[in-house]
Amino acid sequence: MAPKVSVIVPVYNVEKYLKQCLDSLKNQTLSDIEIICVDDGSTDSSGKICDEYAENDARIKVIHKPNSGYGNSINTGIAHANGKYVGILESDDFADKKMYENLWNLAEEFQADNVRSSWFEYYTDTDMAINVGTIPPKYANKVITFRDYHKILKNKTMIWAGIFKKDFLESNNIRCLETPGASFQDTSFNFKTLTLAKRLVLTEKPYIYYRKDNINSSVKSSAKVYYICDEYEEITKFLDEHPDIKEVINYRKLINEYNNYVWNLLRISEEYRTEFTNKFIEIFGKYFKEGELDEKFFKKISKKELDILLNDKEKFFALIKKKSIKKQNRDKRRMKFSLKICPARISLVMFGKQIIHIEF
Repeated sequence: MAPKVSVIVPVYNVEKYLKQCLDSLKNQTLSDIEIICVDDGSTDSSGKICDEYAENDARIKVIHKPNSGYGNSINTGIAHANGKYVGILESDDFADKKMYENLWNLAEEFQADNVRSSWFEYYTDTDMAINVGTIPPKYANKVITFRDYHKILKNKTMIWAGIFKKDFLESNNIRCLETPGASFQDTSFNFKTLTLAKRLVLTEKPYIYYRKDNINSSVKSSAKVYYICDEYEEITKFLDEHPDIKEVINYRKLINEYNNYVWNLLRISEEYRTEFTNKFIEIFGKYFKEGELDEKFFKKISKKELDILLNDKEKFFALIKKKSIKKQNRDKRRMKFSLKICPARISLVMFGKQIIHIEF
């Protein structure tokens, strides 16, 4: 009999955190689960750890393969998944023990193509978990589509914070891009699963502990600088093939693309910034000339900032660097003191600890 949920764990050189990840899956209250560890040619003890867990739990399968990237690991896991639903858990993160039982119950109750949840930002050194509270209650626990809630595409959910009906993935041929060594390979996957789902269900409950302090240093490989562009090229192609979706949501795709290019520009090695900025200018100069940047886009991205990008790249980089420093300072203050009151929750964080957390 097929398991209810297959959870894919892409693994690459993550020995420090892998046991915590796998323990969180072994101890799920949903026992009818399949755990597929895809070892992407790890050079540390990660592959051995996966094998040891598999020896002691028949629900765990291990696939060892040469290093071919995150996207290929996800796709390999999907190909081997036997569950009615498929989940993805990053190997340096971990899950609440009730996650897959609760998401499964929602999926079955609403016959959902796709169930997404909120998540915690987790800080290893302080053992602090902050509920980011990304799902408004008015859109939760019922069937919707992206047309009901455009902001769902504003990085409000991640592919690892949910489950997907496998038949939905197969019938729509949804897979990750497989550029070897690439980053961001869940970007187009995420976009497609959200916009193609006819029965999307959200829950404001957080289940994933997303490790915030295991972020890699700036990109120092020329080959990796443009992977985010590859993802948006794929999304652009997808929207051109689905004009009914493009008509509704192209503005949000363009806002996300712009913001992700800015983020990438700030994190790549300095030697590649001019090169990447030229690509940034080329892409958005084309969008501007073709009239794709409408009023909805300019409500979020100022015309002045775009004009600086297109005409003075040195001034543009100085501008976004200044904005980045302000954000970093704001984030540091948030770690010391943060009070958030919204329809979903009340949260008070002081000196790295969540003092109050009330959900409505």
